Amino acid sequence: MSWWHALIIFVAGVWAGTINAVVGSGTLVTFPVLVALGYPPVTATTSNAVGLAPGTISGAYGYRAELAGYWPQVVRFAISSFFGAIGGTVLLLTLPRNAFEAIVPVLVGLAVVLVIVQPKVAKWVQGRRAANGKEHTPGPLLFGLLFVIGIYGGYFTAAQGVMMMAVLGMLLSEPLQRLNGVKNALSAVINVVAGVIYACIAPVSWPVIGLLALGSTIGGQLGAKIGRKLPPAVLRGVIVVIGLAAVVQLVLK
Repeated sequence: MSWWHALIIFVAGVWAGTINAVVGSGTLVTFPVLVALGYPPVTATTSNAVGLAPGTISGAYGYRAELAGYWPQVVRFAISSFFGAIGGTVLLLTLPRNAFEAIVPVLVGLAVVLVIVQPKVAKWVQGRRAANGKEHTPGPLLFGLLFVIGIYGGYFTAAQGVMMMAVLGMLLSEPLQRLNGVKNALSAVINVVAGVIYACIAPVSWPVIGLLALGSTIGGQLGAKIGRKLPPAVLRGVIVVIGLAAVVQLVLK
């Protein structure tokens, strides 16, 4: 690995860690970067899962104030995410590699669409909650959806945070900042579970993992501390542009 490849991967890790803590979808930065640098899609995905796990933990820790007194509920949610992540890793490791490479452009495209519509979803959720005045408590539907998102996150992590925020916002009555903290904590669970499994039995690049881990840890703290002050539209715009470029590259490859 050349020094400038290492620098690009590190910077991508910082940016992904920041984005994950603020809005999610950091994988839409690191995955295209790794593919552009010549790493196979499966190796890029598994190395992402392992390398970005410390960043999600860092982001969750940065939101610890918003989660004060709510950790017992987070643990309950995490059980669904935990088993979902295991299911997603099993899918990635058992399905043929060419099947994954064929579906990756679709998954990246889906993630880009989710990032684009996320502001409208958030606005709709806020309006719905303000209009009905109903106290939403965790139920089977929420746990089931978190399990499904865990499967998606274990298989391909891009935009899992956007999915979580939509589901949590619709089915819980907690403040949005607390929900963002919950999203970061559950993303950390999914990434750690998938990362541990992939580190043990999947093709990964340890130099890439080290650079992403260092960068995303720094980015997680940046996202938790100053990310709320950054214009979300700017972050989202960067994600969309990079994601679309990744789709084009993967389709033409």
